[in-house]
Amino acid sequence: MRVLVTGGTGYLGTAVVRSLHARGHHPVVFARHASSAGLPGVPHDGDVRDRDALRRAADRVDAVIHLAALVSVWRPRREDFDDVNVGGLHTVLDVARGLGIRRIIYTSSFLALPPSRGTCRPAANDYQRTKMQALRVARAAASEGLPVVIIFPGVVYGPGPRTEGNLIGRLVHDHVEGRLPGVIGADNIWSYTYVDDVATAHVEAAEREQVRGEFMAGGENAPQMRVFEIVREITGRPLPRRIPVAAASALGAVEDAGARLFNRPPLLTRGIVNIFQCDWSIDSRRSVRELNYRITPLEKGLRIMLESPAPPLHS
Repeated sequence: MRVLVTGGTGYLGTAVVRSLHARGHHPVVFARHASSAGLPGVPHDGDVRDRDALRRAADRVDAVIHLAALVSVWRPRREDFDDVNVGGLHTVLDVARGLGIRRIIYTSSFLALPPSRGTCRPAANDYQRTKMQALRVARAAASEGLPVVIIFPGVVYGPGPRTEGNLIGRLVHDHVEGRLPGVIGADNIWSYTYVDDVATAHVEAAEREQVRGEFMAGGENAPQMRVFEIVREITGRPLPRRIPVAAASALGAVEDAGARLFNRPPLLTRGIVNIFQCDWSIDSRRSVRELNYRITPLEKGLRIMLESPAPPLHS
């Protein structure tokens, strides 16, 4: 099967491309610098906002896995989130419709859904806002008959680049190296999804033409501090301190103001603090039944991550 992977050089995209290749499929890697990434498959350099480039890459493919997204807490031009996360999905759906592609796998986010517990403000930042909008677009396309499958990963982590797509990897390594100030919402539950598990779920969804609908691709549901307890067991590093929500919110307000005044990335935002106040547990039982989904235990995944060097980042 020939499969187009948008965002194929990103953190999760790289794992999806390699999983496709390992299972005998032929990935078409679409990203701004796909040709320099050294990944298996056919590279196509391009931006998901460029319809013509996407149309050329999608020629003669059997399925599309749409992973391309702007994953960030802030951008000077907030419309970039709309252009990439919503406009990019519109472009993918239009191209797929025009070419008659029979499988479209769209990667959403757990942040596009309500929290499992807590009163978090909806659309706390532009990433969450546009992923919520994009989910409405994907659901509308599915209701109109397009062969769309939507996958909601949890907090993806694992070995590899410590980017915003691998937030836990970055936080853990900052903690081990003494640069993490502390943890906000240490007792709140998150679903920690090992990167290879969710990559395989995407491949399974592409392979199973009879599968439709929405699938949760979570991992072990655990308090945030549990991650650092496991890190302490592995490395001996003491637990990070707990940052009170009130203090974090005050810092977020200052950083938000600084970002607006000086057009610089904030260290923290009030939106992020709001998200960290809620529980985001995930029930992946349908994926286990219908996508043969397997969940790597958090301790095992963190151990692999800590023992693996971080390779260079692809753009």
